[in-house]
Amino acid sequence: MMGHYRRVMTTVADHANDLLPNPLLQEFWVRPAADIDADLAVLHAAGGITFHDEPPVPEGIALEHGPGSWVLTNHADIIQVSKRADVFSSAQGITVTDIPVEFLEFFSSMIAMDDPRHAKLRRVVSAGFTPRMLAKLDDSVQTVASEIIDRVQSRGEVDFIVDVAAMLPLKIVCDLMGVPEEEFDFVFRHTNTIIAATDPEYAPEDGDVLTALLTAGGELAELMQKVAESKKGGDGTDLTSLLMNASVPDDELTPGDLASFFILLVVAGNETTRNAIGWGLRYLTENPDQRAIWAADFEAIAPTAVEEIVRLASPVTYMRRTAMVDTHIGDQAIAAGDKVSMFYLAANRDPSVFPNPLDFDVRRSPNVHVGFGGPGPHFCLGAHLARREITVIFREIFNRLPDIESTADGDLLHSSFIHGIKHLPATFTPVV
Repeated sequence: MMGHYRRVMTTVADHANDLLPNPLLQEFWVRPAADIDADLAVLHAAGGITFHDEPPVPEGIALEHGPGSWVLTNHADIIQVSKRADVFSSAQGITVTDIPVEFLEFFSSMIAMDDPRHAKLRRVVSAGFTPRMLAKLDDSVQTVASEIIDRVQSRGEVDFIVDVAAMLPLKIVCDLMGVPEEEFDFVFRHTNTIIAATDPEYAPEDGDVLTALLTAGGELAELMQKVAESKKGGDGTDLTSLLMNASVPDDELTPGDLASFFILLVVAGNETTRNAIGWGLRYLTENPDQRAIWAADFEAIAPTAVEEIVRLASPVTYMRRTAMVDTHIGDQAIAAGDKVSMFYLAANRDPSVFPNPLDFDVRRSPNVHVGFGGPGPHFCLGAHLARREITVIFREIFNRLPDIESTADGDLLHSSFIHGIKHLPATFTPVV
């Protein structure tokens, strides 16, 4: 219906869409959770496939305002599109804003590629996510999580995001890539710039967002190139060493490929996992009954509790695809060239799939969420590692800071792409 109006009666479509909430707007997400959930329910009730104008490009980014996007909020539709990578392309962009292809690949690496390039790069970098590599990382995750709690346990209050949630994935990703510890703060600052340059807290003082993005990306790339050079000919076991010393020519990455993959990893691996951990504390604070259930038998409940945190948090709010041919999503006609935005956060609240979807239920099963993306070639390569990090940090918290709780809702990231919390004050009984 919306597609028919859009093409035949544009004015009517524009007015009809004015009556529906537009999740493409950053302002949509910087509101109380109850307001967001109420609007997502409206979109579900409207059929789950609606068309919306794109927001204006933020000041400081010299790009044109795009033509709008289909918004998918139903679980089944997102599963369908995720599986059809031959029809719905990632290479045209993963957010609604149209940016040059060279920027896409620089900042997004393989998640903004289609096969065969995507398949080759994913195969090569998957060396860092083999069972053997992940088993080695398991020990590192436990050590780092314990050190984080060591540093804060005597304080009695923390900014849970900055002091706890961000520290674990940042160090694990940097260790995975062989980045020296003295560069961690540098990586953290530049990651924030890339993911949140339009947020008032992180926006450049001169308002030149594009230059800030390019500078942050360029300096991260330069760091990665230096790290890569230092690994050549060595016998290191980190991922950069493995990639730089691959014995098979097809498994060698260009400096540009390695740099863009590093940017993807520190942004995706750091930002999304820290937000899942942050939302996890907030959900546990708001639901003491669920906290008690998990605390009573941590190991038994952990697998379902972690999946429930990821479902409800949905750290990546959406991903865009572009239709390569005329096609359909359900009964809705989609024209070649149309943008299609898969709102994972909305799908993870689809009442046809999740009973009482707004409830935080640490024993929810089954839990077929799309918090790591839908099934298909772009499913999150680091899903296992993310699950491990979330499990380990909450085990440390339950064992050593058992009464920690957030004391405010937290400051939300001004973004329609990342469902993030920038700051979350928390208190607990100090351990001396």
